Amino acid sequence: MTMNRAEIEKNVTEVLVDALGVDDSDVTASATLAGDLGAESIDYLDIVYRLEKKFATPTRPFKIQQGELFPENLMTDPGLVVSGKVTDAGLQLLRERMPHIALGDFGNDPQVAKLSTLFTVKSLCDFVEKKLSA
Repeated sequence: MTMNRAEIEKNVTEVLVDALGVDDSDVTASATLAGDLGAESIDYLDIVYRLEKKFATPTRPFKIQQGELFPENLMTDPGLVVSGKVTDAGLQLLRERMPHIALGDFGNDPQVAKLSTLFTVKSLCDFVEKKLSA
């Protein structure tokens, strides 16, 4: 069964409402997971788990590999982060591994503290849509 964008957005909204305890009216395309919806580090694991359950079918599993949706271990690699900023190599890695996030202005001031602003409801929907079409 193929899912259209509206169905993907509806299901992602349900996942976020359940995982974060937010109102569905708060789950807008531009809402950031951490800043707007209050996600904390443990919530990201729950979101991944719930997305896997929500989008899996009896004939097609929906498995998200570690580090595929959200960057993991980025801040512990001295080649990727220096003095609290993501290096050019780190930015390139983000572009390659996470095409679902829009780096936008982050590339001009890549502070690690601002990394969480890149993960929006839209980026989750883009990720799911791309993964389902693969």
